[in-house]
Amino acid sequence: MRWCFGSVRLMLVLLLVGAGLGPAVPYGSGPGGATAAASTPGVLKIGLLAPTTGVAAAPGHDMINGWQLWWSQHGSTVAGVRIDTTYYDTASNPNTALTQVRRAIERDGVQLLIGPYLANEGLAIAPYAEQHRVPLFLPTVSADDLTQRKASPYVIKVAGWSSSLTTHPAGSWAYGKGYRTALTLGDAYAFAYESVGGFAQTFVEKGGRVVKQLWTPLGTTDFSPYLSQVRAAHPDMVFSCVVGADAVHFLQQWSSFGLKGEVPLVVQETVTDQSSIRTLPPDQVLGIIAFSHYAEGRDDATTQRFVSDYAAANHTLPSYMAAGFYTAAQWIQMAVRQVHGDVADQPKFLAAVRAVVLADSPFGPQRLDSYGAPVENVYVREVQRVPARYARYARTWNVVIKTYPNVSQFWTYSSQEYLKQPVYSNSFQGIAK
Repeated sequence: MRWCFGSVRLMLVLLLVGAGLGPAVPYGSGPGGATAAASTPGVLKIGLLAPTTGVAAAPGHDMINGWQLWWSQHGSTVAGVRIDTTYYDTASNPNTALTQVRRAIERDGVQLLIGPYLANEGLAIAPYAEQHRVPLFLPTVSADDLTQRKASPYVIKVAGWSSSLTTHPAGSWAYGKGYRTALTLGDAYAFAYESVGGFAQTFVEKGGRVVKQLWTPLGTTDFSPYLSQVRAAHPDMVFSCVVGADAVHFLQQWSSFGLKGEVPLVVQETVTDQSSIRTLPPDQVLGIIAFSHYAEGRDDATTQRFVSDYAAANHTLPSYMAAGFYTAAQWIQMAVRQVHGDVADQPKFLAAVRAVVLADSPFGPQRLDSYGAPVENVYVREVQRVPARYARYARTWNVVIKTYPNVSQFWTYSSQEYLKQPVYSNSFQGIAK
């Protein structure tokens, strides 16, 4: 038995053409003539892609821990289907990620891919997964275009987000706070280009001015040349988006350089994610404002139950990556139950995935739009000291101070108008006023 067969093949071709995604690859073919994965009755073979080495190793381990926590709590058999997970280290590298996906599909016969972490990894593997008719679920890869101009019926941000979804509100919020000039600093790759672009577009549309944009290579350990430029520019505020080990180095040096308390800092959520701040002294991070789709300090029973369970199992507070994979496991469980275990009928299973609505989750309410991207809350959060009950696991965490409910990847724009502009990049940072 295969994932796609008989009339189901025709349904998938029509689905691709109807979505306006160009000509479909003939069923059973792809690069090198590879075929869609064969299924084993009663088993759903999942390939989990996570960077357990490289610059994003800490987030990668959190992804795996969150995934394993859900199944340990709820059992790995759903509606008669055993969830069989194989893990693949992407090494924080898009070329390695693509190699691992080829191995997962062609050698191991996985039926569903989940992960990886970095946006450049996701952009590298999405076309290959689509060509081979293997669904790719993205709880952490937030690359805008994967659910915008390059949307595919096979690529779904299950329990995920879009890069600029959280930062469009940030630009509007910053202007409302009285900031009129901003300097931006971000990693030189897709995620930061899109995150910073979302901020820059709405900040400028409100009347603000971006005085300078700095792009730092992934893996930067010395931020002093960039921080010198921050001080020289005298901006009203700085907006930053860096990830993994870069975020740790940036926060350490922002403080040691004397900029903390001197220049207001607002960040994309990865900068002060728990995976970044858990190793840092409180004085280096307290008070920093981030825009996010997740906050481990959210005052909500569902979130706090997850945080408590994760902390007890892993002796640390969970990052958004852990929450994403935990929630994705729940999402998959719900869809498998909805189709009564018939995961071999791929269109029916993917329709069930797209129809899942979470009234609450560790993130809050979540549902998917017609492009496969979540509509969800965006939180303005502040780094604060943890309450006594979590003192053994962490020193600081992120507490919600404002909520923007039900935010779309298109913010307040119509999707038709928004998609006329290019995806944010180092050469396009929004429509200048």
